[in-house]
Amino acid sequence: MKHIDVAIAVLVVDHRVLVCQRKDKDTFGGYWEFPGGKREPNESIEQCLRRELREELAIEVEPTAALPVVQHKYPHVHLSLHPFLCRLVSGKPQLLECQKLAWASSAELGNYNFPPANAAMIEQIIQRLNTVGYEACESVKV
Repeated sequence: MKHIDVAIAVLVVDHRVLVCQRKDKDTFGGYWEFPGGKREPNESIEQCLRRELREELAIEVEPTAALPVVQHKYPHVHLSLHPFLCRLVSGKPQLLECQKLAWASSAELGNYNFPPANAAMIEQIIQRLNTVGYEACESVKV
């Protein structure tokens, strides 16, 4: 089975987390996700995170804390999701590789339709934000 490492940004600004809606033509089209993407060969997971956010949203972020890695097996692929709490360093998110953006509170995350691999990660994110507080990873206002 193919294995893919995916870097995930949990970008927090103004006590809200950025979520993006996948384009309809993509795998899991129309579903919501945290921004990020697949790691390329010879790239660290942190390099991947920064590259993906530049390419997909035209923003620069700084990881502030790594959350536990989530393993998920689909019939055709095994994913290792590497989520990081991040703060925005520069830029304003643009719709380059997704069709919609939303800023959701931790209480609102359950209202979005995420792919199955994200379920455990969402619980971790909500728990972490409610434990350490949003201020621990915020830097600039949108």
